[in-house]
Amino acid sequence: MEKNQQSTAEQYSEQIEQLMELGRTQGYLTFAEINDLLPEDAIDPEYYDKLLQTLQNDAGIPVLDEAPESDDMMLSDTIPDEDAVEEATQILSNVESEIGRTTDPVRMYMREMGTVDLLTREDEISIAKRIEGGIDEVQTSIAAYPEALNGLLKNYDDVEKGNFRLTDLITGFVDPNAEIEEHNGLDEDFSDEDDEEESSNADVEDNEDEEDNESESTSDSSDSDNSIDPEVAREKFQQLREQHSKTLAVIEKHGRSGKRAQDQIALLGEIFKQFRLVPKQFDLLVLSMKEMMKRVRYQERQLQKILVDIAGMPKDDFEKIITTNGSNSEWVAKALKI
Repeated sequence: MEKNQQSTAEQYSEQIEQLMELGRTQGYLTFAEINDLLPEDAIDPEYYDKLLQTLQNDAGIPVLDEAPESDDMMLSDTIPDEDAVEEATQILSNVESEIGRTTDPVRMYMREMGTVDLLTREDEISIAKRIEGGIDEVQTSIAAYPEALNGLLKNYDDVEKGNFRLTDLITGFVDPNAEIEEHNGLDEDFSDEDDEEESSNADVEDNEDEEDNESESTSDSSDSDNSIDPEVAREKFQQLREQHSKTLAVIEKHGRSGKRAQDQIALLGEIFKQFRLVPKQFDLLVLSMKEMMKRVRYQERQLQKILVDIAGMPKDDFEKIITTNGSNSEWVAKALKI
């Protein structure tokens, strides 16, 4: 990174020297020559103002809108002084180095945006897959604590009673079996996009009035077309509820850390991954997990205070026991007997 900054600074200095030399030779500079010689990321407002001021006031090089006629140049008495030009070059080099080290986020973004390639079609697909994978991972983690789903199931009960809208709860469902077909279809859709765009543009020009008349009649039906099928939602929530109840029953009977419970939790996670929640509901679930973790940490601190600070248990032993027996309600009594 430092090497890149150093090479960029050297490049700017060379361009400034070339600009000064051109101005000294011609006796003037035009705005077009300045813009052509210096890179775009060097011409931010602060640097550009300082550049013009230094050229005209310090170096004595006038900056014009366009190149003057030869007769006008003969009448001009302005001859740039070589010492002044050298001094101005040094000033601009120093100014550039200061601006180049700016921490202003807008300037930093403007300087760096040209060095980053735009996303390709493959990049967009990759990012979309990573987003979906992240959502799946979060929802799987939530399903590992089935109690966190109680609020979601209660909200769906309110939907069935007519007290809550389904579209305020979920945006739809994901079919895990259709994932491969969906991504394979993306390439075909993108490949035909350009051809379709050209033909659609011609159709839009010919049928613009007709589309305007039809837009009002189709706007009301668009909501129903995009709505979630209540029967599908009822089936999915029934599956989630049954597995949720079964998982809680196994945890209560065999403990959370046992293989039976972990298998049921995994099944619950697979079902819950098919749900796509609205952002508000998703955030509420994540918040409930954070609140649950706060309560767990508080209880751990209370146990540590009793067992380590009061009872004298070594802290290393306490951390080892609570890590492996955190969900076992009987380990505290056993630890007190040690």
